[in-house]
Amino acid sequence: MQRLFSNFADGWPGLGLLIQRVLTATMLTHFGIVDSPGLSFPWSMIAHIIGVCAVILLLVGLCTPIVGALISMIELWAAMTHGADPWISIVLAALSGTIAMIGPGAWSVDARLFGRKRFGA
Repeated sequence: MQRLFSNFADGWPGLGLLIQRVLTATMLTHFGIVDSPGLSFPWSMIAHIIGVCAVILLLVGLCTPIVGALISMIELWAAMTHGADPWISIVLAALSGTIAMIGPGAWSVDARLFGRKRFGA
């Protein structure tokens, strides 16, 4: 499982990854829940429901590469299928894609579960 993650950056880079995760989760929540109340439930809301569930995992940093790639694909699908302005979906796809590629950082559940352990006296 450790091979899924490129690194668990600590210090300033880890703080930057935490800020990026929080910013992406906040934007996904805002544009996924607040801006889409007029959509009919059965088909158009399925991607939003999956996205909101994935946001929770992204925020805490659990299964980050898988969740980041999933969110990126959903946002690219939303950018191609929705007729409105696609740029926010493209930005969210890029942010979640970079999180999937870089990793969650040291302040995440993934780092606690799968990070390198130090043994010593």
